[in-house]
Amino acid sequence: MITEKLFDNKPYLREFSANVLSCVPAGKRWTVVLDRTAFYPEGGGQPCDLGMLGGAQVVDVQESDGIILHTVTAPLEGRVDGCIDWDRRFDLMQQHSGEHIVSGIVHRLYGWENVGFHMGSDVITIDFSGPLDWDDLAKVERMANETVWADRETLVRRYESEAACPEDYRSKKAISGPLRLVEFPGADVCACCGTHVARAGEIGVIKLLSVVRFHQGVRVELVCGRRAYEYLAAVTAQNRAVSGLLSAKPFETAKAVERTAKELETVRYERGTWENRWLAARAAACRGAGDLLLFEDELSPDSLRKLCAEILEVCGGRCAVFSGSDRDGYAYAIGQAGGDLRAFVKEMNAALNGRGGGKPGFAQGRVGAARTAIEEYFTK
Repeated sequence: MITEKLFDNKPYLREFSANVLSCVPAGKRWTVVLDRTAFYPEGGGQPCDLGMLGGAQVVDVQESDGIILHTVTAPLEGRVDGCIDWDRRFDLMQQHSGEHIVSGIVHRLYGWENVGFHMGSDVITIDFSGPLDWDDLAKVERMANETVWADRETLVRRYESEAACPEDYRSKKAISGPLRLVEFPGADVCACCGTHVARAGEIGVIKLLSVVRFHQGVRVELVCGRRAYEYLAAVTAQNRAVSGLLSAKPFETAKAVERTAKELETVRYERGTWENRWLAARAAACRGAGDLLLFEDELSPDSLRKLCAEILEVCGGRCAVFSGSDRDGYAYAIGQAGGDLRAFVKEMNAALNGRGGGKPGFAQGRVGAARTAIEEYFTK
């Protein structure tokens, strides 16, 4: 009992009729076997088709020993009509076909093998067996899209066995039994059981997104077809927004960002200089003051720490600095030269709804109490 694979010869078939050969419960679902199906089962890096079968949702499709198993949401019997989710199928056809073209070009140019392939819901990843950089990818991407623009017919050939095949082709593993080759002329010939577009032009566009080192080679991310269009549309919208914010032309946003970054670096340097002067002056005013409780407006955690440390060196006692508001709570830094504040900080956090800690002589954290409650705690 082997299921007839309608998708193998008719990848554009969206609707079909078939006889239910078996239907058995599988938890809260049912596993259905048909005499024929247009639903592609998960395999070869390509996710399975989804859709409707006899009024039930198809939520998974797998293959076992030539039998295709449909997981559905309701029991089925007799003759049923099936309808695949075409938008999903065509998207997967675009992605899979684009992956073949890119892998074939990389193999032809650099000799690297495709040793891993995953077709996710957002991007495709391909693992290659050797190094590639952005200059390499730019060349590959250009050639891949030239293949798309040439719009040649996708060719499928079958052989009784690997030994009977006279052609050179890509394959990640040795194949036993019948061999199915998919060719994108000028780019790739590969053993594959998946579904592909009829002509390369249907892929639309291929966009390579990233490359990172992975094991002994690299992992490349890419998108094709509608996914590539949506990605480029989103990037264009982002660039248009940046262009408006920086008052720069769309192709000059990088220079505008670089200029703004340099200006920001200068401002940060100047701010740091003035902050250091303010810290020194604030600390000098506290020289010899003994134990201190201070409240400062809008200090960053780093500035709060610096101020407390500066004052601690000259005040001659314990220094506690708080910054915040009654609405949002207060960050704190507390120090005592040569002291051990751990028990004090623990008790303070418990009393003022706080959390934090640090070294014996210096601690940082945050409390959720009002200023009056903090002042009362320190004066008790």
